[in-house]
Amino acid sequence: MNLDKYGLSKSNCFYQTPIDKLQQIIVDKKQGFIVDSGALAISTGKFTGRSPKDRYIVRDKITNDKVWWGDINIPIEESYFDKLHLKLINYLSKKDVFVRDSYVCSLKTSRLNIRTICELPSSDFFANNMFLRLDENSIEDFQEDWLVINAPGFKASPAEDGTRSKNFAIINFSKKTVIIGGTGYTGEIKKSIFSVLNFLLPVNQDILPMHCSANVGKNEDTAIFFGLSGTGKTTLSADSTRQLIGDDEHGWSKEHKIFNFEGGCYAKVINLNKENEPDIYNAIKKGSLLENIIADKNGKVDFKDVSITQNTRVSYPINFIENIRKSSIGDTPENIFFLTADAFGVLPPISKLTPSQAAYHFISGYTSKVAGTEDGVVEPQPSFSACFGAPFMPLHPTEYAKMLIKKINESGVTVWLVNTGWTGGPYGIGKRMELKYTRAMINAALSGDLEEANKNNYHTHSVFNLNQPRVCPNVPTSVLSPRMTWNDDVNYYKTAYNLANSFINNFKQFESYSNKEILSGAPNGKK
Repeated sequence: MNLDKYGLSKSNCFYQTPIDKLQQIIVDKKQGFIVDSGALAISTGKFTGRSPKDRYIVRDKITNDKVWWGDINIPIEESYFDKLHLKLINYLSKKDVFVRDSYVCSLKTSRLNIRTICELPSSDFFANNMFLRLDENSIEDFQEDWLVINAPGFKASPAEDGTRSKNFAIINFSKKTVIIGGTGYTGEIKKSIFSVLNFLLPVNQDILPMHCSANVGKNEDTAIFFGLSGTGKTTLSADSTRQLIGDDEHGWSKEHKIFNFEGGCYAKVINLNKENEPDIYNAIKKGSLLENIIADKNGKVDFKDVSITQNTRVSYPINFIENIRKSSIGDTPENIFFLTADAFGVLPPISKLTPSQAAYHFISGYTSKVAGTEDGVVEPQPSFSACFGAPFMPLHPTEYAKMLIKKINESGVTVWLVNTGWTGGPYGIGKRMELKYTRAMINAALSGDLEEANKNNYHTHSVFNLNQPRVCPNVPTSVLSPRMTWNDDVNYYKTAYNLANSFINNFKQFESYSNKEILSGAPNGKK
């Protein structure tokens, strides 16, 4: 491939390198090793998670009046981008570079062609796994819509380049280019394009982009699962009885279609075992890319070992999951699940939301940051992330929320709040909710058995006003009541009101954008 137009005429280009050859290059360069399942394992270096404080958007005529600027969408001047871009090109000159053409969005009318130019073969491997792969007939006539240049070995000079640190990820909508440097964490590649789609699709196509997983049942009933990293999106949507549409990024079109943005899955593998998560476990084979795991001399992976990071990961093509939706498209959802890992342990394991509560909790986006998911996070912390994906949402959160509320009202979908976090007490005292119970509750919601068993018999949570089911098939009754699991009413209610006040304080930034219906979904505060 001729890379002259990118200023890389002296670089040695590996174009669309087959995975077998790419893997051999990585092993030969001692940049990775093969584990006993045949999967490739690499280290991502200093960064084992995203660095959200080092992600920028160029402020220009396209973004100036539309982007929600602040601590999440940090502006950078175009002049800084241009200088860094040139430095990056000069850095990659005369080096081996790995180029791959692919695309995002399974819905043809929303397709975006992506070209990635990577310094490391492992980054190219990741791009192949995560983006939608081209057939041979599409390669020759390929024209990229967006370019991603990724160079983990290149470091910025903050004093000169307008960055906070030596690492950076910068999105330029005018030049349709993303530049990433100083970090080997592969997730920065996919999340930069997710951010691009989260700006373009609502503005240009009236499509709601969602940080969610999605699957389809035997009766063609679609379910979507919102949640940040570590809340269970990938795990809970990988169900052998339902076809997987995708595990992380989707769009909800005007025609009420749910479609996957990606061509792969990026799953956390901490404490992974075949019994609890068979689909993910079986997907770890040749062609998969493990990140920051520990293996013994025989290549056996210890998924419990978090000596490098708790954010151990695997990426693999979506067809490594046995039961997938080949079109990666589903119909209007019948159930929506908001997943949260509540570190305080006070939210019910499942509750049914009213439309007002659904809007309130979507805008709030409560969860706990899971250790290792972001640079500097070493233990779970309570966190609010609007729309369950604020780090990737360039527009104001209420723009996405209004689109979701409209779609909920039009479709009549049932919305559930599911706590996959702690029970029996807060983090450090209680324990993590057992996966088998969470699966049982979600299955009962999907089948309608949960609603049938609790007709006119939901218990209203006295602090959060949530509709808690009293009974659920295959789940002990005591598990359904967070208060009962504590066996300490005084501390339970004290903690619950503290969390409720956190919700209310966080929502103050959205009050002026919200109507009475949305505000009525708030919990009861207490000083």
